[in-house]
Amino acid sequence: MYKVAYIKIRPFGKVYRYLNTLENLKEGEFVIVEGDFGLTVGYVLKVLHEEKNSLKPILRIATEEDMDTFRKNLTLEKEAFDFCLEKIKERNLPMKLLVVESALDKKRIIFYFTAEGRIDFRELVKDLAAKYKTRIEMRQIGVRDETKFFGGIGVCGMEICCKKFINLFKPISLRMAKDQEITLNVFKLSGICGRLKCCLRYEYHGEIEETLLDEEIVAQEEREPEIKKLSFIIRNTKDELIDENTEGNQKNESE
Repeated sequence: MYKVAYIKIRPFGKVYRYLNTLENLKEGEFVIVEGDFGLTVGYVLKVLHEEKNSLKPILRIATEEDMDTFRKNLTLEKEAFDFCLEKIKERNLPMKLLVVESALDKKRIIFYFTAEGRIDFRELVKDLAAKYKTRIEMRQIGVRDETKFFGGIGVCGMEICCKKFINLFKPISLRMAKDQEITLNVFKLSGICGRLKCCLRYEYHGEIEETLLDEEIVAQEEREPEIKKLSFIIRNTKDELIDENTEGNQKNESE
């Protein structure tokens, strides 16, 4: 049996599993882990024993110096958000900036946004790279991740599930509503994100695999987060070459 820790990582509150090689790691502690975009601070939710051993290890418990850097990064992220928003308005780009995340070592700053179509933000990336002199990434995410970030109250009167406890968006199909004999009113079946409600899965007793063949499926696959469009990356201010990132958002084996 191997010790595994469930770690919550910003900015969308996703939970990942990491191999716990540390002694006396406790729930509620902050740790340093390797995330999708470099070193980051994570929050320990649970420490369990499992049979699998194919996970990335926790690097260390966060020191006071790490937490001081983390707090400084929060200020940097707020400044970067305001600066990026100013440039978006200045260039009249049809995009909605959601959140900015900086790697712990500041070697990468990621800007998450939503937009209806493809955005040519090459000039925006150059502005950001010239300002912060580090690697800049623009990540376009889906409406479910946007709703999870902002949160809200569902028609049930409770906080929406994706904000409260859902870590992965699994496939949702109208077949789930049909099998539960729910009135097929798309307006009533849709959540505040405009997609089919996640709670349609709660009392569905059929084979989930069958829904994957349903042409009416509308939800995204399990991934973190949903990257709909290509992202342009500029590596530094002296590098005029803009690359297209076609790999999407890689993640640890966490599901």
